[in-house]
Amino acid sequence: MSNHHDHEQEVTYFAKTNFRNSMVKFGIKTDDRRRHVYVIGKTGMGKTTLLENFILSDIYAGHGCCYVDPHGDTAEKLVDYIPSWRINDVVYFNPADMDFPIGFNILEAVSERHKHLVASGMMGVFKKIWENMWSSRMEYILNNTILALLDNPGQTLLGINRMLSEQDFRNRMVGNVRDPVVKQFWLKEFASYNDKYAQEAVAPIQNKIGQFLSASVIRNMVAQVKSTIHIRNIMDEGKIFIINLSKGRIGEDNSRLLGGLLITKLQLSAMERVDIPESERKDFYLYVDEFQNFAVESFAGILSEARKYRLCLTMAHQYIAQLTDEVREAVFGNVGTLITYRVGSPDALYMEKEFTPRFLPEDIINLPKFNVYLKLLIDGVTSQPFSAITLPPISQRTESAERVIRVSRERYANPRADIEQKILAWSGMEEADMDTLLAQAAEKKKAAKAAKKPKFEYNCTRCNKEMVLPVELDRSRPIYCEECIEIVREERKHGKGKKPEGGGRGLPPAREGNTEEKSRGSQTPPAKTRTEIVERPVAEKPVSLQTLKPKPALPSNPPEGVGGDGPQDVPAAHTDSRPRQEDEHMQKKRKRNRKRKPKTEATAPPKPEPIAPSKPSVPPQTPKQTSGTLRPGQSITFD
Repeated sequence: MSNHHDHEQEVTYFAKTNFRNSMVKFGIKTDDRRRHVYVIGKTGMGKTTLLENFILSDIYAGHGCCYVDPHGDTAEKLVDYIPSWRINDVVYFNPADMDFPIGFNILEAVSERHKHLVASGMMGVFKKIWENMWSSRMEYILNNTILALLDNPGQTLLGINRMLSEQDFRNRMVGNVRDPVVKQFWLKEFASYNDKYAQEAVAPIQNKIGQFLSASVIRNMVAQVKSTIHIRNIMDEGKIFIINLSKGRIGEDNSRLLGGLLITKLQLSAMERVDIPESERKDFYLYVDEFQNFAVESFAGILSEARKYRLCLTMAHQYIAQLTDEVREAVFGNVGTLITYRVGSPDALYMEKEFTPRFLPEDIINLPKFNVYLKLLIDGVTSQPFSAITLPPISQRTESAERVIRVSRERYANPRADIEQKILAWSGMEEADMDTLLAQAAEKKKAAKAAKKPKFEYNCTRCNKEMVLPVELDRSRPIYCEECIEIVREERKHGKGKKPEGGGRGLPPAREGNTEEKSRGSQTPPAKTRTEIVERPVAEKPVSLQTLKPKPALPSNPPEGVGGDGPQDVPAAHTDSRPRQEDEHMQKKRKRNRKRKPKTEATAPPKPEPIAPSKPSVPPQTPKQTSGTLRPGQSITFD
């Protein structure tokens, strides 16, 4: 058997020294690369070119490697620089290739001892992306959801929302759960949530997971039950894994989420190599540009443990503030080789403790383009800081992009139509039954909505028809059905129907049984009285209010000071059906006045009782006059 590490003394060249213009090319040995490389610098300083030179050196040396590109430019460039003898080794992961998506199911075939690592890694990814709206309750429910799905073979991320919304699906999943703690959560705790609390608890999870999976560019990759790429095989067989996560094509959140899941899977695949003797594990080189996008909490574990699993990490980003405190401490506590391009003053002050006393912050701030200061790990020992110039980009273009993409599609991708049909079948929604399912869903929604509303039974006042309303009305008032309310409105409009005293639905009906009021006829004032002041010629004789005062049904004492100097006795109600002569005279006058002048409405008394106005209905600016009389030119009418 050939030795897997015959390249132990192999040197990967990436820069040349510039001390006194010596220009000596140098590089880093394989064993030193296992302790990771960290690159920092402002945009446009040459970081990406350095990573490209590193990975192209590995490709030509026959090593296994992976490049995670959040911009897409380097990934598209690399597939055009693959030598012909390595084209079959390339796995080109490009979510933007929507017609031929690659299958990537992070929940597939996870060993029992790694299930909690998968759930924890996914929690870290979700928490980093949705940190502004993340809560402990979301994490608790989502973690138990993922652990339940991991105990059921053949599940994907699509099962998260089904688990939270479909009772039948949830019961099937929980029935296969072997972890007693997870099972107790679903059978006891989650089942005890009332509808309102359960809806509030799961709605944020459904919202965020739904947004991620609603994009077909992501769904068609992560919703395939069988993964078409196996990262463990890629690492063991030394393949080239190029990941194009272009933010401009799939969206920033989707890029970060998918990249985080892939790096989590890379970590788990590296840890699974524990079943291979360390001497037989192939080195696998992982390059992450703009790695702060994917630097979840578990990244600290990769830095501290990946070396023993032969996962060699090279990471680059722009400034230190992009990292959390935990990741920053893990980076500077574990990386063996530190390379800095020009940085801003806050980062220069932070890096001073790494490069002092050889270089000052002013030196780091003023570095020219493609110039670096570095501390290089040489045979396990960190060197003194020194300056260098990185090598120019490798220009061995092979025009291999078309062949690489075609071979990768044939081996690792599936046609889009086939995938969407399988997703429909998995979720229990065949195309032929879509209309039926939509109709059933609409009926369920309508029934659920109706069940939540209170119901009150009433009988129509006009036709006695039974009806059910969602609101409670005053039963002492007339209530009409939909047909009768239109008829009543038309009758009132044309003056055919008698308008109830209450004014319609919801108002009290007219009172009955008062024979004394009925016998008086026109002498009794109407329920709603309008007081109208009509201008008359000044020549007409003023009319006294005492003459116009209506006769009440029951004896009552008007307030003092109205219509005289003190309390006055009110005459008893008339029992004679024939109107008095004064009443007839006033009725004729009212008719004439209505024909002559437009009427001006004044405030009406609220109750149908005999009118005893507390104040004369005369404007305050009128001249001094005798109480109880109208000034010349005005009259008062009642209707």
